Amino acid sequence: MVFPQEVELIGELIFQNECSGKESKLLTWNEGEDFPSFGIGHFIWYPAGEKGPFHESFPMLMAFMQKSGVELPEWFNSVPGKHAPWKNREDFLKTVLAGELDFLRDFLAQTKISQAQFLIDRFRQAIPKILETAPSSSREQLRQKLFFLLNASGGLYPLVDYVNSSGEGTLETERYQGYGWGLLQVLEEMRMPADGQDSVAEFVKAAETVLQRRVDHSPPERNEIRWLPGWKNRVRTYLTAQGPEGSKAVRALNGAPDEPPLSERTDLINLDEIIPQAGIGR
Repeated sequence: MVFPQEVELIGELIFQNECSGKESKLLTWNEGEDFPSFGIGHFIWYPAGEKGPFHESFPMLMAFMQKSGVELPEWFNSVPGKHAPWKNREDFLKTVLAGELDFLRDFLAQTKISQAQFLIDRFRQAIPKILETAPSSSREQLRQKLFFLLNASGGLYPLVDYVNSSGEGTLETERYQGYGWGLLQVLEEMRMPADGQDSVAEFVKAAETVLQRRVDHSPPERNEIRWLPGWKNRVRTYLTAQGPEGSKAVRALNGAPDEPPLSERTDLINLDEIIPQAGIGR
């Protein structure tokens, strides 16, 4: 179970990561990219005729919110083919500067919690795909690592944020020279933690290794090394954002008791409630 305050916290943390906490960055088209990205998770939206290697998530977000009872801007439903309606970045920036998308920015600013719920739901749906993609011999270890992370203080945020920023790791198109950089690859790289609270630190170490490997094998013309310091800073936030109460150190200063060992906890998340077993070896 994910409590409302945890959903809100995860949304705010990802909003800080993607938008630096600025509503002006809820509508973005980065230089050198062929698509805009919107919302707290910078959800990708491809223009008509474009089909890049990355997961297109903005139309999925809008469908999720509509199904959840959120009233979408009528503009979105009128967009031909539900494709991003701009030819290029310059065309998009002119529309933004003219104030024609202020309504969309306001909508995204007012629906941060719904967007956070979508991100959590995307992570939940990613788990079966990740396990199905992994070799059957490693699935049980991956399940154990997920169990430790999900039951660690603040362990859900790293998983949700990493899937949003770097993908599930299941797409063949999201690989350089055969090396992927998604959640699957991080879980494979991650050492089995000694206990629950070591799991977030082990996840961060593995993520840094995987992201470095991505840069080392990336096409030189993409110059991905320029992004590596920011990527590493982002995953290091996983160490200090540990649930609604903050990090372990902050909780101690506030007089909160340390969490008991996993063996003594009664509030553990059961992976079997999240992961359908059909077709997935254990």
